[in-house]
Amino acid sequence: MDNIQIIALKESVLEDNDQDAKALREELRSRGTCLLNLMSAPGSGKTSTLLALNRAFAGRLRWAVMEADIDSAVDAKTMQEAGVPTVQLHTGGMCHLDADMTRQGIRALPIRDAELIVLENIGNLVCPAEFDTGAAINMTILSVPEGDDKPTKYPLMYEKCSVLVVNKIDTLPVFDFDKSRMEQAARMRNPDMEIFYISAKTGEGVQELADALVAKVKEWNAG
Repeated sequence: MDNIQIIALKESVLEDNDQDAKALREELRSRGTCLLNLMSAPGSGKTSTLLALNRAFAGRLRWAVMEADIDSAVDAKTMQEAGVPTVQLHTGGMCHLDADMTRQGIRALPIRDAELIVLENIGNLVCPAEFDTGAAINMTILSVPEGDDKPTKYPLMYEKCSVLVVNKIDTLPVFDFDKSRMEQAARMRNPDMEIFYISAKTGEGVQELADALVAKVKEWNAG
């Protein structure tokens, strides 16, 4: 048994992906494009948040969206109907996207001069956080109905994300959601995390989030 060679395949895969992600990030920055990796659990409101941001971005950003799903094109159709250049990515059963998959999606987008590209990642709080997509900004959404314990249960997601959007705040009166407990747990994972409270349904807080994202995109693209 002492002579058996053991290869840590996951570490090797992640190292190769990290190098590819770094190259993609530098490539995008050189052409003035900021990539935002949007991650969350299913049903948190990723697409509805993007629709709300689309209204707030009007006239301020040239942007596009890559919709990643195991199957279907429901979200891509929704964004396309809203006038956002969109491509649908099917992962063939995989629960995450890596840098090379992201690059393929970017090449397929029907726009070449986007200042911002959003990757709406697979709805999952585990796998997507493990893989660097080449994004300049990692953002996660936590919806009020999911509960305030998610930063405690899924620490890696909150370590990797610099922006946390708490969505569906219009439901706060209905659910037992402790904002201070959630914030404390999230900032234990990432002390510099920015937290925004919004309702994609009513529009509350969306303008503040949009303003912050526009500023981040402009800063990134300015080099």
